[in-house]
Amino acid sequence: MTFLGHLEALRGHLVRICIGIVLVMIFTFVYKDFVFGLIFAPKAPDFFTNKLLASLAELTGMPFFEINDNPFQIINTTMAGQLMSHIWVSIVAGIIITMPYIVWEIWRFVKPALHTQEQKYARGVVFYLSILFIIGVVFGYYIIVPLSINFLSSYVTTSDVQNMITMSSYISSVSTVTLASGLVFELPVFVYIFSRLGIITPQGMRKYRRHAYVVLLIISAIITPPDIFSQVLICIPLVFLYEIGIVISKRVVKAE
Repeated sequence: MTFLGHLEALRGHLVRICIGIVLVMIFTFVYKDFVFGLIFAPKAPDFFTNKLLASLAELTGMPFFEINDNPFQIINTTMAGQLMSHIWVSIVAGIIITMPYIVWEIWRFVKPALHTQEQKYARGVVFYLSILFIIGVVFGYYIIVPLSINFLSSYVTTSDVQNMITMSSYISSVSTVTLASGLVFELPVFVYIFSRLGIITPQGMRKYRRHAYVVLLIISAIITPPDIFSQVLICIPLVFLYEIGIVISKRVVKAE
């Protein structure tokens, strides 16, 4: 296939991806009550994680574990603020929900360019990427988001300043953390593929572990809201996934 032929094939995949995202966007835009109910749920005391930690605080007698026990009001400060937030939420929801389909379309484009052995190594990649992405989204939504909300909404530098959380800032923080968590959980699959192809080795991952930790910290700083707490919460699972990647790479090399 010529270069223009590859571009034409890529265009077809991108068009189908965009159509899929737009269809889901329309669906989530129409059912806004359900979608925004999910978005605002983590700040409520009766949210699953908040209730679980409240029970833990009662069991241990340590109120430190209680989070989001004082609900706060979300405000809108611009004329088109709610409309733009609605559109942004629909876009993010469209990307998250259609991610397995996006991965499948990308795989369909890349697969013909791979050799038979390379296709064998990448077998099941769509399934595992989709599963890990979903796990990452769930982890971000139920763990990182409520903890971030509790810290950011209650943090004060002085009693002279009152926190007034805007709708756009709240939605931006929730959507960014959730989507980023889903993406970073893909790390083990890429480690497996690159180990199969001989691009990385467990020895190299151990040798440059400290350098990798710094890179992971930088990545977490980029994909999270601008606060140290959220960055650390994202960085911890990244480090854990990196260590799992070393084990995966070791088993791949050993099997060969």
